[in-house]
Amino acid sequence: MSLFDLSGKVALVTGSTKGIGKAIAIRMAEQGARVVVSSRNQDACEEVAEEIRTGGGVALAVACNINYREQLENLVAQTMAQLGSIDVLVCNAALNPYYGPSQDIPDAAFDKVMHANIGSVHRLCQMVIPGIAEKGGGSVIIVSSIGGLKGTDKLGAYAISKAADMQIARNLAVEWGPANVRVNCIAPGLVRTDFARALWENPETYAATVKHYPLRRIGEPDEIAGAAIFLASDAGSFTTGQTIVIDGGGTIAS
Repeated sequence: MSLFDLSGKVALVTGSTKGIGKAIAIRMAEQGARVVVSSRNQDACEEVAEEIRTGGGVALAVACNINYREQLENLVAQTMAQLGSIDVLVCNAALNPYYGPSQDIPDAAFDKVMHANIGSVHRLCQMVIPGIAEKGGGSVIIVSSIGGLKGTDKLGAYAISKAADMQIARNLAVEWGPANVRVNCIAPGLVRTDFARALWENPETYAATVKHYPLRRIGEPDEIAGAAIFLASDAGSFTTGQTIVIDGGGTIAS
């Protein structure tokens, strides 16, 4: 059996109708996981779930706005009712409504970032991890960002939230490690997704970014999905509390 095999596991992936989350959902399904596809739009969820089913996988589509506890609770309840207890939780959904200096961010935008990007991860972990522990163990993967490792003059609140993701992973890894629950972060650099479009679609911004990357290019969603499969599978069974940086070498060269 492959170290990366996920057969029989139930994987819940938030923000999985496009970009990194979609790549993770599709690739986990290819490794045998039964995947829950989730984002705010049910039609978009169904579209990705059907893509997985067409490829021979098992997928459930459940719409969820991560800003609302009751929708998170429904997401977990629907997953368990239709697929069984959860083995792998991937917290990928996040938002960033503001691009600019911290001095000018409205209170409402700052609070929205913290509530969604930190709060939803905290709440989902509270809801899901006890069940993972009861099952004998599993994996939680939080998609953070290299923004959480560096200062920024344009993405301050978002970067704060992504740094918090890393600390959530460390805290929960310590709390739940004795129950064989592993909690890790992935910190992507610039990846070609709609979420980061403002950073890679502008030629000047793109050039300024990749000139510091030893690989001289941005990443693709599948290049993040591979790390998620590692962390979810037996290949990552001794890895917990870590942040895996996948950024084309950007943080070690700039």
